[in-house]
Amino acid sequence: MLNLVVCLKQVPMVTELPWDEKTGTLRRDLAAGMMNPACKHALEAALQIKEQYSAKITVITMGPPAAEEVLREAMALGADEAILICDRLLAGSDTFATSLVLKEAIKKKCPKFDLILCGAYTADSETAQVGPQLAEELDLPAAAYVEKLEISGRTLRVRRMVDNFRETLEMEFPALVTISMENYKPRFTKLAGLENAFCGNGVVVLDAAALGIKASSMEQKGSRTKVRKVFLKKAQKENVLIQGTASLVVTEFLDKYQRKISTAIGKSIEEKKLDEKEQ
Repeated sequence: MLNLVVCLKQVPMVTELPWDEKTGTLRRDLAAGMMNPACKHALEAALQIKEQYSAKITVITMGPPAAEEVLREAMALGADEAILICDRLLAGSDTFATSLVLKEAIKKKCPKFDLILCGAYTADSETAQVGPQLAEELDLPAAAYVEKLEISGRTLRVRRMVDNFRETLEMEFPALVTISMENYKPRFTKLAGLENAFCGNGVVVLDAAALGIKASSMEQKGSRTKVRKVFLKKAQKENVLIQGTASLVVTEFLDKYQRKISTAIGKSIEEKKLDEKEQ
């Protein structure tokens, strides 16, 4: 049986993100959360491996208490065990610190893992760094942006698209991959899965002390990223008021916007012609 570890992340669901302007960190405790979309694809890849090759899936996330929701969701879909790393000492960790903490948790709770799966990137930052950094910390062979996985014995074959070239790579277990969003479409939760999520095994909660992480070590080996400024860019629409009689309003409107209207109509006509040719 294969031992799989899937790293998940809870990301804000809202468009107006509650940033702390003083610290430059996201106030995740104030935002409604959801499972990061790319992480769902990584979880689906693990679930398909479990169905095809027989495997045990451990899901792990780092965040506030509310992050337990994504772990319960993963268990409802078919994950076997769940680990939540939760400690105020770890709040505001960048990708460097996050990879260090995940390494300690995996070494402590899943030392005999065969494969670690991560989403290729997250919706709230899109750095795509945690997966590769975690592989570096654990000294693992790794491949990013994987769109297909095949397993033969202790050998993992992966296919990925990089710089418009399709690559096929092979590596031995243990290994780490980040999953792209082209394939492994997430499945829907079944009613039976909800019972497994809330009536079966509970979520194991680990704090910094349980992982042997001290405040002094986080100061020396923790986040290297320094946020200088955070701001939200808002799109401003310009309202134009045209007054006068109907004929004057139409004339002024066409004088101002006829070129834009003609361009839009022209594109629509060309698209319609292409559709007719394809049919």
